[in-house]
Amino acid sequence: MRRRLNITNKTIAICSNTSWYLYNFRMGLIKSLQQQGYRVVLIAPKDDYSHRLEVLGCKHYHIDIDNKGTNPIEDIKLSYQFYKLFRLINPNMLLIYTIKPNIYGGIVSKILKIPTVNVIAGLGTVFLNDSLSSKIARWLYKVSFNNNRVLFENQDDCEEFLAKNLVKKPQTTLISGSGINTEAFQPKNKPQNSENLIFLLIARLIKDKGVVEYIEAIKSIRAKYPNVQFKILGSYYFGNPSSISEDEVNQWVDDGIIEYLGYTDAVLEEIEKADCIVLPSYREGLSRVLLEGASMSKPIITTDVTGCRDVVDDGENGYLVPPKDSKSLALAIEKMISLSDTDRRVMGQKGRIKVIDEFDEKIVIKQYLNVINRVCKVAQRVSLSSQ
Repeated sequence: MRRRLNITNKTIAICSNTSWYLYNFRMGLIKSLQQQGYRVVLIAPKDDYSHRLEVLGCKHYHIDIDNKGTNPIEDIKLSYQFYKLFRLINPNMLLIYTIKPNIYGGIVSKILKIPTVNVIAGLGTVFLNDSLSSKIARWLYKVSFNNNRVLFENQDDCEEFLAKNLVKKPQTTLISGSGINTEAFQPKNKPQNSENLIFLLIARLIKDKGVVEYIEAIKSIRAKYPNVQFKILGSYYFGNPSSISEDEVNQWVDDGIIEYLGYTDAVLEEIEKADCIVLPSYREGLSRVLLEGASMSKPIITTDVTGCRDVVDDGENGYLVPPKDSKSLALAIEKMISLSDTDRRVMGQKGRIKVIDEFDEKIVIKQYLNVINRVCKVAQRVSLSSQ
C-alpha cells in the first residue's frame, strides 16, 4: 500500500537576498503553498516588504546579506547565520533563490541534511565573465548543488551548468520563469498615435541591461522623430561593476534624449502608458519585465539572448536584435514606429496570447508544486525507512 504525502504541518523555508524579491516575484507561489497546507517561513533581509509578507501569514526571519561583497569572512558569517536559522526553524524542505543564499544556504543545507530545491533565475556576471571570483563562485555552486534538485528558468542556463559540470542532468528541471499573473497584467485600450509613441525601458541602471545601447540608438534617430518619447524606469545599482552614474542619467535628461522616471512600485501603470517595451539586455534568467509588457499586449523590442528571446517570436509579437548593437536597435525602433496602429495592436495581442499559453503564473505554480511535493515525498519515505 502506497503512503500518501502528509503535507499538514510540513514547513518550507524560502530564502532570498531581499524580501522585495519574494513579495514581487514569489507571492503567488507562497499563497499556493499555504493553500496546499504547507507552513511557509521566509528568510531574507528585512526591508519595506517584510511586513507585507508577514501579513500573508508567513513568519519572517531576518538575515544579513552583503549581495555585492566578496569578503570571505563575511561569507563565513553568512553561512553561520543560515546554520543557526535552519537549526531554529527545522524546515522539512528549503526553497532557495538568488546567488549567495543558493551558495551558502545550499552548503549549510547539505551539512544539516535538509532536502533542498535551488532555483536559478538568471546567471548574471558570474557567467558573463571569467574572472577569478567568477570561477570560485562556479565551484561553490557545484559544491552547494550536489544532489539537490535544481530548477532553471531557461534551457540555456541549464545547459551552461551541465556543460561546466556543475549539476547532473537528473537533478535539473526546467520551469517557465517566475510566472505572470495575467489577470493583474491585463491590456487597457490605450489610444495610439504614431507621432507620439512612448518607448519604455524598465531595468536597473547597469550597462548589462543594454541601457547605453538604448541611449545610442535614440541619439541616432532623435532628430527624425522629435515627438516620440523615450523613457527609462529603474533604480540605480551603485557598487555593481557596470553601474551607470546619476551624472550620466542627468546628462541624458538635460540633452533631451530620455525622460527618467526614477524608481516606482507602480510598474503596471507605467507599462500601461507605454506603446512598446524595450530591453536590450546582455542576458536574463527569464525577463519578468518583458513578460509583464507582453501580458499587457505591448509589442517588445529585445535582444536575441538567453532569457529575452524566449518571450519574443521575431516579427510576431516584437523584434529581436543582436546584443550590444545600437544600430540594429535603432532600426528595430524605427520599424516599430513605421507600423500602423492596427499592426502594433495585433503584435501586442499575439504577445499576450503567448504569455497566457506559456508563462501564466498558474502554469509555473503547478510546475513548482510537482517538484516540491515530489521532494517532500522522497524525504518522508527516507525518514520512515530510517525509523
